[in-house]
Amino acid sequence: MVRALGMLPPQVRVEAVSSLYESPPQPPAPPPSYYNAAARVTTSLDPEALLGHLKRIERRLGRKDRARWSPRPIDLDIALYDDLIMETDTLSIPHPRIGERTFVLQPLLDLDADLTHPRTGEHMDVLLAGVNATGLVKVAGPEWPGLSR
Repeated sequence: MVRALGMLPPQVRVEAVSSLYESPPQPPAPPPSYYNAAARVTTSLDPEALLGHLKRIERRLGRKDRARWSPRPIDLDIALYDDLIMETDTLSIPHPRIGERTFVLQPLLDLDADLTHPRTGEHMDVLLAGVNATGLVKVAGPEWPGLSR
């Protein structure tokens, strides 16, 4: 993940990174556990161009196009893009399962405790309270990537 963060510039500037979490795979994904974090970034790229940039980074880090839910070395997603609501064939913002995933909600709340879901207006902490947090383990604080900001 540190390598992925380092590959974002110059098109994307990392402003802050959440704590790092370990979580069990979400069924039907097989083991092993996954590491999860969120980054608050700024960019002049539109959402589709940002997605393309992230996919290129994934490929450079060894991700292959495989079956859904298969293990992968890296998975970069756009969970939110300001308060944008967007649906295309290739991209949904906010991420369609954002409110169901502790491993997404907690890192986002690390970055902004007052965050609300753009589509529903619900506070993310309320969404987090409604999902099963079993297995989510904080393994490092926000200093983990060692990036200078």
